Amino acid sequence: MTNLEKLWDYQSADVAVDRLQNEMKRSPTRIKLLKCRENLEEQQKNYKRIESEISVMADRLEALKDALTRAENSLKALQTKIETAPATNSEEAAAYIADVRKLRDSILNYEKEISKIRKDAQDREKQQHDVKVKYAKYKNEFAALKEVYDAEYAEKTKELEALKAVVQEKAKDIPADLMEKYQQIKHHSVPPLSKLTGDKCGGCNMNLPSGAVRSIKNGEFVECETCGRLVTL
Repeated sequence: MTNLEKLWDYQSADVAVDRLQNEMKRSPTRIKLLKCRENLEEQQKNYKRIESEISVMADRLEALKDALTRAENSLKALQTKIETAPATNSEEAAAYIADVRKLRDSILNYEKEISKIRKDAQDREKQQHDVKVKYAKYKNEFAALKEVYDAEYAEKTKELEALKAVVQEKAKDIPADLMEKYQQIKHHSVPPLSKLTGDKCGGCNMNLPSGAVRSIKNGEFVECETCGRLVTL
């Protein structure tokens, strides 16, 4: 068996390894598992975001309650002042009225904002509950899928290790420089070797020069000028 024939034989085993590895990556169970994990991470982010929003609302609510209490106390103090020291002229009366209106407007605005925050907080709590329900659903789904995937992965790994052992065994009879060339070509063309089909490269289907065709038929190493593959009979 020539070195090119040995390399072709090696490539068949190498392709089988690549095919199985790609099959494992594209496993429907693995894809579902990854998607489920994404859903879990998304729900975790949503929960933390809502939790942060509720915390901000709680801080704002406390600040508003304090401001409301101060405004109400100020209004009571102003009312007491008006009762004990009534306005003596229209200007003082107008000033009292303006101060009362300003405090009442502030109280009304505080009450409106407090009411809105409480409603928003209730909405966030409902969202938080929905997130918990979704998270529990995805967690159960993830656990079930992982059990199936782990068994599938273990089986495929055994098969993969057996194929890799075959590849390593076949590589022993191939010269190091030829193996290095194979790996270099594999970076840009897969598979690295192709068959001569008529006067064309079986990898890219482009015509080869007549001199290159003769060299291939004589058992020489020839790289396709178009795709860079090693072409063999």
